[in-house]
Amino acid sequence: MLSFGYSVAQLFIRPVRLVRSFTPETLRADFLAGLTVGLVLLPQSLAFALLGGLPPITGLYTALTATIVGALWGSSSHLNSGPTNTAAIITLSVLAPVVPIDSPEFVTAASLVAVMAGIIRVIMGIARLGILVNFVSDAVSVGFTAGAGILILSNQIGPLLRIDLPPGADPITTVTETARHFDAIHWPSLAVGVTTIGIILLSPRITRKIPAVLISIVIVSPIVWFLNLKAQGVRVMGPVPPGFPPLAQLPIFDLDLIGHLVNGALALAIIGSVEAVAIARAIAGYTGERIDSNQEFVGQGLANIASGIFSGMPCSSSFNRSALAYQSGGQTALTGVVSGITVFLATTVLGPLLAEVPRAALAGALAVTAWSMVDRRNMSRIWRGSRGEAVIMIITLVLTLTLPLQFAILTGVLMSLGYYLLRTATPRIETVVPDTAFRHWDPAHGRPTCPQLLVVDLQGDLYFGAASHVEEMLLRLLNQHRSVRYLLLRMHSVNHCDVSGIRALETIRRTLRVRGGDLYFVRVRAGVMYRMQISGFYEQLGPERFLDEDTAIDFLFHRVLDPAVCIYECDRRVFRECQELPKQTLPGHLTIPLLDGKLPTQINARALWEALHSPQPPAVIDVREPREFQRGHIPGARNIPLSRLISERDAVPAGPVVLVCRSGRRSLRAAALLVGRTPPPQVLEGGMLAWEAANLLEAVEQV
Repeated sequence: MLSFGYSVAQLFIRPVRLVRSFTPETLRADFLAGLTVGLVLLPQSLAFALLGGLPPITGLYTALTATIVGALWGSSSHLNSGPTNTAAIITLSVLAPVVPIDSPEFVTAASLVAVMAGIIRVIMGIARLGILVNFVSDAVSVGFTAGAGILILSNQIGPLLRIDLPPGADPITTVTETARHFDAIHWPSLAVGVTTIGIILLSPRITRKIPAVLISIVIVSPIVWFLNLKAQGVRVMGPVPPGFPPLAQLPIFDLDLIGHLVNGALALAIIGSVEAVAIARAIAGYTGERIDSNQEFVGQGLANIASGIFSGMPCSSSFNRSALAYQSGGQTALTGVVSGITVFLATTVLGPLLAEVPRAALAGALAVTAWSMVDRRNMSRIWRGSRGEAVIMIITLVLTLTLPLQFAILTGVLMSLGYYLLRTATPRIETVVPDTAFRHWDPAHGRPTCPQLLVVDLQGDLYFGAASHVEEMLLRLLNQHRSVRYLLLRMHSVNHCDVSGIRALETIRRTLRVRGGDLYFVRVRAGVMYRMQISGFYEQLGPERFLDEDTAIDFLFHRVLDPAVCIYECDRRVFRECQELPKQTLPGHLTIPLLDGKLPTQINARALWEALHSPQPPAVIDVREPREFQRGHIPGARNIPLSRLISERDAVPAGPVVLVCRSGRRSLRAAALLVGRTPPPQVLEGGMLAWEAANLLEAVEQV
C-alpha cells in the first residue's frame, strides 16, 4: 500500500523534478523554442476554438492554461498540449446534440466536458493503464507521423497561395481544388511563404543557436510591413483579443447534463490520451527520450481539468506544435511553459506586433516542419523488415490522410494489437537439424531429417490462444513424417504455458504413443516446468522425458531409437552419432517387421550365464553386424546379422534360442522375424551392455 501511494505521489511531483533539470543552456534554448511555438499556438488556438463551435477567446484560455499544465506534469519534453483539431471536432460532435451551439450553455458545457475528460485521464494514469499504449507499434507511429506530416503540409497550401479551400479538406481535394483555382493564386502571398521556407532551410548553415522559424518570421514580417504587402492582399494575423482566463461557472450539480456528456468525455479521454502518447513517442523516436505513458495520462488529465476550470475547452496534444518544439531546439518541458506564456503576452503586450505576422509565413514554417515528419529512413527500414508491420504502417498512413486523426490512431492501435495477437497465437513451429559441425541447430529447410526422431523448435508461448495452432502444426509435421515415432521439443522460447497448452502436448504424446514412440523435452524454463508439475503432466511423462540438451541426442540414439532402422533402413547421417554407425541398407523394399502384440520373454545376463553352463544350454544368436560382433561377444555365440536373418531364418538351430545385440533393441526386431517358433526365442535383457556390466566373460576375435 505504501509503495502504491509513493508511486502515485511521484506522478504529481513531476514539476519538482523538472525544475531540478533546468540549466542555463537549456533555459535559453527552451525560451527561443517556446517563443517560436507560441507564435504558431496563438493563431491555432483561435482557429480550433471556432472549429469546435466556440468563441475564439476560449481557445486562447485553453492555450494558456492547458499548455503550461500539460508541459509541467507530462512526460515528454516536446509534447505541446492545448487546442487541437481532433479535440475541437470531437467536442462539437459531443455537445451539438445536447446543448444549442452559439449559446452560453454551450461554452459552459465545453468546459465541463473538459474537466470530466481530464478526471478520467488522471484516473487512467493512476490505475497504470498507460501500459495499453505499449501495444502501439513503431509502424503505427511512423505511419501516423508521415500521414500527419502530409496532412499538415496539404493544409498549408491554402494559406500559402491565399486560396479559400474547404475546411478540413483531404490532400486529394486540396490538390484538385488548387488546380481548379489556379488562376486565383495570390503570388505575393506565395512569395512570402517561399521566402520563409528558403530562410528556414538556409539558416542552419549560418547559425543553429537561434531557431530557424523564429529567424524567418523576424525577417519576413518587417519586409511585409515595409513593402506594404498587406495592401496588396497578403493576409496577416490581425488583432488579438487580450484577457486573462476567468473561472468557469461549471454546472457540477446538473446530473442530467453530466449523464449526457459522460460518454463523450470518455471518448475524449481515451482518444486524446492515445493520440498524445502516440505523438510523444513519435517525437521521442528522434530524441531518444523515454516516455512514461502513465505520467503522460496524468499530465493530459490535469491539462484538461485546468482548461475546464479556467473557461477553456477540451484539449489534447498537437503534432505540428510538438514537432516544431523539437525542430526549434527545445530541450525540456519549459518549452511548453514559455509557449503558453507567449500566448498571454501576445494578447497583452505584443498584440500590435503579432497582428502584423503574415499568415503565409506561418504556413511556410509549418510546411517545413510537416515535411520533416515524413521519416523516409524509418519507413524504408520497416518496409524491408516485416511484411506485417509494413502493412500496418501503410494503412495507418492512408487512414490518417482520409479519416479523422482519432479514428486513424485507434485503427492503427487495433491493428497493432491484432498483429500482436496473431503472432502470439501462431508461434513458429520449426524442424531443426544439426549444422555441418554438429555444434548448433539450424532450420531443416528441406535437409534430410531422421526417420525416427523429429527435433522441433517451439518459438512462442503455449497459452490458450496458441495451443490449437501448436497442436495442429505438430500433428501436421507428424503426418508428413509417417515413420517418426519420437519427438524432441526444444522449449527455450516458451516462457508461458497454461492448461490449454498442456492439453495440446498431451494430444501430441497420445499420437506418438499410438505409433509406439514418445515425447521428449529439452530446455524447459522454470515457469513452464512448474506448470507441468502442478498439472500432473510432469509425473505422467516421468523425469526421464526431460533431457539435457548437450546429451539428449546421445541418450535418444543409444537408448531409445531403433538401431535396426538406423542401420538397415536409413541411409542418412543426420546426427553426430550416425557418423560411425555401420550402414547395411537392405536391398529393394525389404523391411524388418515390428513385433505385433506381446513382447518376447527376456532373460537377464546372470541367468543366461548360468543357462549356458547347464546340461542343455540355449543357442545364442548375436544379430549385430560382424564388426561389432568381433569386438566382443558371448562365448559360443553365433553371429547372424539382422540383415541376413531375413533370408537365413532356417539357419537358426532348433530348440531354445536367446537373441543378443548391443542394448536389446535389435533383438526385439529379430524376435519379430522368428515369430511362430517353438519354443519362442528369448531376448537378453539390456544386451551386451548388461553382459559387460555384470563383468561376465567375453570372447574377442582377432581381425
